[in-house]
Amino acid sequence: MSSSDFQELFTTISQLVSCHSPSGQESEMDRWLLARFEELGVAVWQDEAGNVVAQIPGRDRTRCLAITAHKDEIGAIVKRVGEDGRVEIRKLGGSFPWVYGEGVVDLLGDREMVSGILSFGSRHVSHESPQKAQQNDRPLKWEQVWVETKRTSAELEAAGVRPGTRMVVGKHRKQPFRLQDYMASYTLDNKASVAILLALAQRLQQPAVDLYLVASAKEEVGAMGALYFTRQNHVNAAIALEICPLAPEYPIEDGDVPVLLSQDGYGLYDEGLNASLREAAAMAEIPLQLAAIDGFGSDASIAMKFGHLPKGACLGFPTQNTHGFEIAHLGAIARCIDLLENYGKNFSQFAV
Repeated sequence: MSSSDFQELFTTISQLVSCHSPSGQESEMDRWLLARFEELGVAVWQDEAGNVVAQIPGRDRTRCLAITAHKDEIGAIVKRVGEDGRVEIRKLGGSFPWVYGEGVVDLLGDREMVSGILSFGSRHVSHESPQKAQQNDRPLKWEQVWVETKRTSAELEAAGVRPGTRMVVGKHRKQPFRLQDYMASYTLDNKASVAILLALAQRLQQPAVDLYLVASAKEEVGAMGALYFTRQNHVNAAIALEICPLAPEYPIEDGDVPVLLSQDGYGLYDEGLNASLREAAAMAEIPLQLAAIDGFGSDASIAMKFGHLPKGACLGFPTQNTHGFEIAHLGAIARCIDLLENYGKNFSQFAV
């Protein structure tokens, strides 16, 4: 593929990234997704757990495949609103303040979005100030930072900023950046995977079996949406789409080759399902990297662990700086689309 072939994919992911969707407060993303799936002409709804579900009838209506990509993002949650307009926050999902750095963040109040500055304190200090230890001795933690709003507590209350309000990186800081055939952005985990769902909705008109495309809710805080969906709906197999971390401890190379996992921190993936995906990849002449990783979980592995899903797999794309300003090759994302299109069309040919 040439760089020009990736422009539509880059544009779609950029639109998804711009939608704030911290875990449990995903309504902006929900509105965008529901409208987009409707434009594509597929049946779509939102279930009681907040999952956005598109269904495409298959040639065989007795079997069902689900492909999931979580639509929530990490961030922080308000613990306390101070009288001076300073807002104390704590982590939401696997977030770290030093990854975001000082800068604009958005507090998603009930009635108004309030922007403020994630603040760490001054650098020009001595050992008498707590910030000195952050410079020399200890990693920065959420308990040591705050959001400076320059509003009164009454003004923040009027905006609906309260304990439980979500905080995310400011919208203007989320602007994606193109690095040749790579894309760099906050929240590629997992907005890039949601873009794969949208592409499949456009390209898979008559899959082999009934197909659910699930933009799952609250994955970053325990795959809560996927657990609900797999309890309420019997599916024969589910494939979770994810980022795949690049690190020296894993045999994963950066670039345009997708990754199929055998194991993660929650357990084993199904060997039969993985074999069928490898066969589908070979049929389509799509290379795959294979890996077992730690410190990671997906909709599929968590649903399998709790007995909600008979067979699960996880297909991902190599990603630098996971849970930060992430970088991924657009070609790896595009190859995930091609592989799953082939798999969806020929599901019945594979022993699953």
